[in-house]
Parts: sequence; C-alpha cells; structure tokens
Amino acid sequence: MSRYDALAEPIGSVGFAAKPARRLSGAGVVPALSRPAPVPASRGLPLRATIAALVAAGLAAGAWRLSGEAGGTRLALSLVFGALFGLVLQRSRFCFYCQWRDFLVLGDPRGMLGILAALATGIAGYAVVLGAWMPDPSGTRLAPDAHIGPVGPVLVLAGLSFGAGMALSGSCISAHLYRLGEGSPMAPFALLGTGLGFGLGFLTWNPLYLASLSEAPVLWLPRHLGYAGTLGLSLALIAALAWPLLRRLPAPQPASRPDPLHAAFVARWPVWLGGLAVGAIGTLSYLRVGPLGVTAEIGGRTRQAAGALGLLPERLEGLDTFRGCATAVREALLTPNGLFVGGLVLAAFAAALVAGQFRPAWPKPGQVVRGLSGGLLLGWGAMTGLGCSVGTLLSGIMAGAVSGWVFGAAMFAGAAATLWLGRRAGVLS
Repeated sequence: MSRYDALAEPIGSVGFAAKPARRLSGAGVVPALSRPAPVPASRGLPLRATIAALVAAGLAAGAWRLSGEAGGTRLALSLVFGALFGLVLQRSRFCFYCQWRDFLVLGDPRGMLGILAALATGIAGYAVVLGAWMPDPSGTRLAPDAHIGPVGPVLVLAGLSFGAGMALSGSCISAHLYRLGEGSPMAPFALLGTGLGFGLGFLTWNPLYLASLSEAPVLWLPRHLGYAGTLGLSLALIAALAWPLLRRLPAPQPASRPDPLHAAFVARWPVWLGGLAVGAIGTLSYLRVGPLGVTAEIGGRTRQAAGALGLLPERLEGLDTFRGCATAVREALLTPNGLFVGGLVLAAFAAALVAGQFRPAWPKPGQVVRGLSGGLLLGWGAMTGLGCSVGTLLSGIMAGAVSGWVFGAAMFAGAAATLWLGRRAGVLS
C-alpha cells in the first residue's frame, strides 16, 4: 500500500486488526500514529506546474499527430482515454486492492462504494451502447469485442492468484501503472514480475485449456435475460452490495469551503467521483475504441519476446479464440493498448507532479521481493483469467459477462486471505 493511501489503521470490528486503531471522521481519517509529513504542495509549484503542462501539451500534440494519419483516429483516442484514465486514477486513488484493504482493515466503506459507482455507471452506459449496436442479443453472437470469458475452476484460480498478487505487491496492475508515474519504488518490480507471470501463464495454458477451459461455458447475461433484465439484475446486485456499506459511512462533518484549484489539483478526489468518471470513460472507450484494459500490451509483448527466445509451446491451444485482453504478438510499434497505457502513466505523472505527490525513492529489498513475487501472481492470474481487475472484472461486468462477477469474487477473496495471513505473519500491514 502506498503511503498516500495509508489513511488509517485497523478497526477491530472488521477482524483484521493487529495494530492500534485510528478513528474515522466525515472529513477523512485521523491517524493515531505519526507518518512522514507530506511535501508541501506549494514548494516548487511553478516548475512542477510547467513540467506538467508540457507533458499535457505533449499528450495533446501526440493525439493530434496520430489523428492526422491514415487509420490513426483509434490510436489517438486510445492515448486520450488512457490519459483521462490515468488522471482519474491518480487524483481519486482508485485502486481495487487499496479500497478493499481500507474496508477490511479500517472499516472504511467509501472506496468500495466508489468501485460500485464505477460498475453501476458502466453497466448503464454499456446497456445503451449494446442496445444500439445489437438490438437482439438472444442469438449465438456475443457483444462485439466485449470481455466475455469462460466460466469455470480455472477462472476462479486465476482470480485467487490475482488477488494474492495484489495483497503481496500492494496494488492491482492499473494502480501500479499510475504509481509508476508517481515514482513508486515497488511499481517497476511489480510490473516486471507481471511480465514474468504472463510468461509463466503461457507455459501453463495448454494443460489448463485441455483439462477445463475447452469445455467451460461462456455466459453472457443479455443472451438469457435481455438488456433490461441484465441491467435490472446487475443494478440490484450492486444495490445489495452497497446497502450494508452505506450504513457504515461515518457521519458527515462540517467542512470549510475548499479552494477550487486545491480541490482539483492537490486534494484527493472523492472516490465516488472517481468511480463515476471511470464508468463514464469505460463506456466512451468501448463506444469509440474498445473495452478498458491494461494488460493486452504487457501480455502481447511478453508473448512476442518469449516466442522469439523459443520459450513458448508451438501452439497456445484456443487462446486467441477467447474474448478478453488479447495477448496476440504485436507487430506494430504503436498499438491502441500500448498508447492507452503510455497515456495513463504520463498523465498520472503530470497529476502527481502538480499535487506534490511525485516522490521517487530507492527501493528496499523487501519491496523488490514483494513487487516481483506479487507481480508474478498478478501476471499469471491476468493471463489465465484473460484480463485483470480492469479488463475481466470492470469491463466484463459492464458488458454483462458472468466471468466478470466470478473473477471479481475470487480476486477479492484471494486478496482478503493473503492479507489476513500476511498480517498474522507480520509481513503485511
């Protein structure tokens, strides 16, 4: 967990407490233990703002240049959507693991409500888009390009692995990407481990495919319930999950009127606002480019490198027939997902710079070990589950895929179990 997200310590009623508690208030969480004082946001602000503006201008110029080339509109939009996604993730601290940990350890439900807000917004948006593209979903076709994967024991195992990797490394893959833009000492090793995990996933794919995946059903709710039924059921499930969280919200406290510039560029955005923005970006991205996902480029480049080194099987049985974060070999230098990830990291860097949250540090041995080992589990789980918390879970649930719900449940269970064991052993906090 990043020091920026270390807002509080455990609340004993949740069952994960092993350290002194900190109390919640409506304006935030008040720490009972001291933390390193943050760098004042005003220190060096003109220089930092200038660099951030240059980064933003570079992203805009790159998108404009790409849009002027033949077939470049999709690449330009990928860069823009990636930059918007990175900005929202960094400003709202939107991280699947951190929000889950805050709830388990601190009893703070706000982050999980932000995730549910993202899902609800995206589900509604996808329903409108899919209803226009494919009015009758009852046939044998699936939604175009949507992340709808096979459901079975392998998907559960992938979700458990991904969740364990989140707990060990402190973040999901998308959060490691935006924290890379913040100078996180663990993120580079977690992402390196993720690439290695993808390589391991390619090596184990054929046995898993032949044993289970080849016969696993691909379940798309609109095919059975229609769009209205899927929308109603999905929103009802989200409401059922949100209700007990809403009851745990702390009482609001009176607050002074914030400075708009400080609220926009320095203070953390409310997670519910970040969730609404993530859902909206997910819908627009699907409408114009494709579903949100951050692992296709990592997986594709890993597959390309492993193939060139002769480390892959001659065939990866059935892999390219499934939906999800495609891991096909990348021939082109610039790809939509590669530009999306690049825009995410650069925008997160610019946002962190302005907020005074770009704080590179030399990695400690423990961070290297946790980053590599956690990343290995993240990569194997993402490759085997055909996506990560953004692709399989977020985009999958938005599209009405049962695989999204199954992967999400297994992911959160794996993270909770690993966090509990790690805290008992004194290796995780």
